[in-house]
Amino acid sequence: MPPLMHANATELGLDPERLQYAYRLLENWTRGPQAAIPGAALLVGRYGRVVAPRFFGNQGPEPDAPALRPDSMFLLASITKPVTYLGAILLVERGLLNLSDPVRRYIPDFAAHHKEQVLVQQLFTHTSGLPDMLPDNVQLRRQHAPLDRFIRGAIRDTIPIFPPGTGYSYQSMGTLVVAELVQRISGRSIHQFLREEIFQPLSMKSSGLGSRGLPRERLVRVETPDYQEGTDFGWNSSYWQELGAPWGGMFSSPEDFALICQLMLSKGKLGTVRLLSPSAVEMMTSSRLDDYPELPESIRRCQPWGLGWRMNHPGTPGSWGDLLDRSVFGHTGATGTMCWIDPRREGFCLIFTSGIRSRAPWRLVQVSNAVAASFV
Repeated sequence: MPPLMHANATELGLDPERLQYAYRLLENWTRGPQAAIPGAALLVGRYGRVVAPRFFGNQGPEPDAPALRPDSMFLLASITKPVTYLGAILLVERGLLNLSDPVRRYIPDFAAHHKEQVLVQQLFTHTSGLPDMLPDNVQLRRQHAPLDRFIRGAIRDTIPIFPPGTGYSYQSMGTLVVAELVQRISGRSIHQFLREEIFQPLSMKSSGLGSRGLPRERLVRVETPDYQEGTDFGWNSSYWQELGAPWGGMFSSPEDFALICQLMLSKGKLGTVRLLSPSAVEMMTSSRLDDYPELPESIRRCQPWGLGWRMNHPGTPGSWGDLLDRSVFGHTGATGTMCWIDPRREGFCLIFTSGIRSRAPWRLVQVSNAVAASFV
């Protein structure tokens, strides 16, 4: 399956002058020795085609880094999560995993620390009560711990923050438990499963959970948090890149990930490949928080989640844009990435940067606003 066909903005019902505002922002932020962010790429798609991606800045944050390559693969960070969850949904469709079951049915040890009531679905919607990271997260990374050590901690050592279904707390360890469900049920590593069941069927040749098998010269190097400076376990280290954390270790190019976006817009089918059923896509991309009777109304109304995909949160600091409504779904990543998909306007936007999102989250929103305004 080839990448999505290119078209000019006007052919896709996009105002090219308005779209230029988005390009100009990224160009200004990545220009010169005092650039605000090292590098960025922007891809906009609509009606099954895409405007050719534009690339700005350099391949890494180093002063002597070369210009960003047109075949660059970005570290997606938490945009990895919906892909991991998509893998689990494939098992649901095959009758091998029930979202309404307690996790302990599949992983008996998960019942430790009073987690016996956590349902599989609550791991998808961040309502399980699990913490985001393990208490010894940094120590494990410093030791170059393998993924199964993180999995063991997520299963046996995590202590719930609240009873399941009664609150919301973003939880990477919940995503990791879902990855372990996929591994136990399929008998394959999560890396192999996603490669064989998603990336290969969709011909995503510039994507992988972790960097193994990918050309290192194409990997974009990102800014790193202070605690990673001077270490050998940071986001740009061979250890972290090759680990392929199911909650944040996927690499992909803009045109590759556009295939995932179009798959979701096309209700689970891309070209001749039917990967998901329309009913699965509907459940993944509509808020599931009404399923929990004990969840506070303010959370259900203002912080909705689908199954692995987050719904837009208008009017909150977590919104992806001031011109996007509640039907829009997507995700963001700590490395400076944003993806949103708008089923009403049949389009999507990928903003991949290499600047830490938390240092200036407004940048991604400003670009997103300019892109959204170009849909006419």
